[in-house]
Amino acid sequence: MGFFDAILFPFIWFDSAILVGFEWLLTRAGLPDTSGWTWVLAIVGLVVTLRALLTPLMIRQIKSQRRLQMVQPELVKIQAKYKGKKDQASQKAFQEETFGLYREAGANPFGACLPILIQMPFFFALFRLLNTAETVAESRMEPLGLFTQELAAKMAGSDIFGAGLTSTFLHDQDISAKILSLVLIIVMSITQFITSHQLMRQNMSPEALNSPMARQQQILIYILPIVFAVTGVNFPVALLIYWTVSNFWTMGQQFFVIRNMPAPGSPAEQKYRDRMARKGREAVGIQLKNPNLIAERNAVDTDTVRQSGQRVQPKSKKRAKKR
Repeated sequence: MGFFDAILFPFIWFDSAILVGFEWLLTRAGLPDTSGWTWVLAIVGLVVTLRALLTPLMIRQIKSQRRLQMVQPELVKIQAKYKGKKDQASQKAFQEETFGLYREAGANPFGACLPILIQMPFFFALFRLLNTAETVAESRMEPLGLFTQELAAKMAGSDIFGAGLTSTFLHDQDISAKILSLVLIIVMSITQFITSHQLMRQNMSPEALNSPMARQQQILIYILPIVFAVTGVNFPVALLIYWTVSNFWTMGQQFFVIRNMPAPGSPAEQKYRDRMARKGREAVGIQLKNPNLIAERNAVDTDTVRQSGQRVQPKSKKRAKKR
């Protein structure tokens, strides 16, 4: 076993167990074990299982991200308060106040990338399983996980639309494999683009959309599909199917999130509030861990200004209402 396989060992076993389990269920239901469609459905079952298991983590991450957006103005105040203060005491106070804000809000600034990081080893493990199926079938490599030589041979010998599941666009001369690979790569790239574009245009406030980070993300919207297209020509058809199905899951999941848990100040939030108003329901949305956090901090800021002797500018009822 190589170093890479040793690191992925538990993930390979987990992926292979799900894949083999679905293949077993499908063949018991009457589907032929040498049919490419049996393996395609097993791959779909693997996608659904993995993504469903990660859904609670994804929802938790989304809530944390929304709370971060809600306290962003307070975070800016803290940054302004300690701007230019490089001494150790000020830096320590800045960190304590910042993380105290995160704690009271119920937000985790490091949670945004967690679902992606957790998915990566499972994807790499599946890549090893599907990419080595033909090698294992020909006894040129030891089986990985529960994916035995017999099962690898059945997958390697199966096809859909005349294209083998272990075939690749770049390394196979079969025209059916090239056409199917190309179609999957195009669909995979389009779904990735739609998902990213939907997130940028519907679920970001105008201020966030004009930020430098948003501009970088806009560039990635167009770059990532190209990256997928370039790398996809090396992937077997089975892996392209997995990736495409996973993209469809992400697109549907994101549609649900944007519709029901929109970002503050975004067009999606306004649509959510309008929809709730038509139904006669309150648009509650995601709440901070401490619901009174913003009001409490504003009250503290007002008291601080008064104690310093500065005059607090009065606000008209009309302006206060707008805020």
